[in-house]
Amino acid sequence: MGPLDVPTTALWGAQTQRAIQNFPPSGLKMPRTFIRALGLIKHAAAAANHELGDLPQPVALAVQAAALEVAEGRYDDQFPVDVFQTGSGTSSNMNANEVIATLRPMRSACRSIRTIM
Repeated sequence: MGPLDVPTTALWGAQTQRAIQNFPPSGLKMPRTFIRALGLIKHAAAAANHELGDLPQPVALAVQAAALEVAEGRYDDQFPVDVFQTGSGTSSNMNANEVIATLRPMRSACRSIRTIM
């Protein structure tokens, strides 16, 4: 896979950067409603994983807070993956995971843990 430069201001990580490079942009980004849905799904996933005992409450709450901020549209500029990706949604899903994982420590006392859903 090799080294990869991710912009220092980006909340996304290597997987999103690879998607940007691998799927040339058409100029069409993910619709606001789709990014909102991703945030709401990640919020629900954190709640479900906490209820199952697989995610500690402080982490779940921090993930939920970050996911709601994504759903509210505060970070739409952090979703650069082109709408015409491979079709499976992996790139947009990883984009959401990376953004939420970057935001989560900022919402938690557990700042040293970077958990990706």
